[in-house]
Amino acid sequence: MSTVNETVVSGSLVAAAPLAALAGLVSFASPCVLPLVPGYLSYVTGMSGADLAEQRRGRLVAGALLFIAGFSVVFVSYGVVFGGLGRWLLEYQDTITRVLGVVTILFGLAFMGFIPGLQRTVKSGRLPAAGLAGAPLLGVLFGLGWTPCIGPTLGAVQGLAITEASAGRGALLSLAYCLGLGLPFVATAIAYRRALGAFGAVKRHYPLVMRIGGGMLVLIGVLLVSGLWGNLTIELKSWISGFEPVI
Repeated sequence: MSTVNETVVSGSLVAAAPLAALAGLVSFASPCVLPLVPGYLSYVTGMSGADLAEQRRGRLVAGALLFIAGFSVVFVSYGVVFGGLGRWLLEYQDTITRVLGVVTILFGLAFMGFIPGLQRTVKSGRLPAAGLAGAPLLGVLFGLGWTPCIGPTLGAVQGLAITEASAGRGALLSLAYCLGLGLPFVATAIAYRRALGAFGAVKRHYPLVMRIGGGMLVLIGVLLVSGLWGNLTIELKSWISGFEPVI
């Protein structure tokens, strides 16, 4: 139990997990995901547009959760792999952290549209049957096929997973990313009509959304390259260690 607690409240993870969740939210709001949300919900529930508009929330939420479970399996597996890889590269952690920082900066610039060609989508030629039974498989296909499209944000999260140097922490970071990406799907399912109105507002401000998301990645990259990320996590560990458990 103490090992689990140390993993969850470690300074680096406390700093990185909210950023991973925010990266997931940015991915959801990106042009390669947001416009497709109504179609995804229709497909994974097996419901027509008219049925969706009637807000059959139970089926909508179930379909969204099963879809999220599918892509979470893919992304958390990535986190386990990259986190485990980091454990074997501890000897070179300082150099690797700085290299990952440069890569993250490039991802941020790509997300803002300054590096064309790094947001491509690989679509599967075959889709599972529409409906709740096919929802998890469609989530897996989304995780595999849309990885190049959401690569800048997902890549930054996996870079942080490597710096965590632990498969477990890498999985937790990826899970935070999945929550940031997945919870808006659930919110859309719960309040479908209102969500469509909000989507329209986001679409009208796509350039701003992309600039903010890319700027966030660039900031993370600068922290990694400069070594300030390590200083931040040390401060957080010191801050967390000052808390006494409440019984």
